Amino acid sequence: MPKKKKVKKTKKRKKTSKVKIANKTKPIIKTSDKKNPIAGQDEKPEIKKIKKQATEKRIYNLKDFVVYPKHGVGQITAIEKAKIGEIDIQFYKILVEKEKLTLTVPINQQSKLRPISSINQINKCVSILKTKPKIKRTMWSRRAQEYDQKINSGKIYELAEVVKDLNKNTDIIADQSYSERQLFEKAYERLKSEFEAVLKTSPEEVQKKMDKALGRTNISENAE
Repeated sequence: MPKKKKVKKTKKRKKTSKVKIANKTKPIIKTSDKKNPIAGQDEKPEIKKIKKQATEKRIYNLKDFVVYPKHGVGQITAIEKAKIGEIDIQFYKILVEKEKLTLTVPINQQSKLRPISSINQINKCVSILKTKPKIKRTMWSRRAQEYDQKINSGKIYELAEVVKDLNKNTDIIADQSYSERQLFEKAYERLKSEFEAVLKTSPEEVQKKMDKALGRTNISENAE
């Protein structure tokens, strides 16, 4: 008889131990912890700030020359304001004389603009023009894409490299394909317009300076 009583006690102990384990596992689930990160994420973006125009990185004045990557050098002709919905927007009116084009650039999107180069940067461009062109053996279609990207990058050193690499030191049309000549003239004119704005000299003087660096003096003399 005493042996049977011991068996019953052990069974009860097992049941109580299971209940204890279950009780311990219950507080592990915390709904508040799961909600906190989501609530934190909702608080970060402030919708009210969208209504305000971002502060400009640089302030340009009237008649300042700037460079818009896809169109080249332009001059600020006006600084105007407009209201679109509930947002007040201030923008620049930029005249690109070479392309007879007027651009409207919001001040909060002026990351595309850059000021014209310094005289030191122009001098470095002249030294780039004096170096030997890089000969690439890749397909022309791929090279043309690379040259076009450099022209539209807005970076003056890359522009000078395109002029230098596509320069043939000759005015004979047979020595240069039509597309190659088009890219050269596009890059040449873009670089020339920035030289004019920085050096504040006539287009003829700038052309002489560039042609001398490129070794095209004979071509310019024959043109005269």
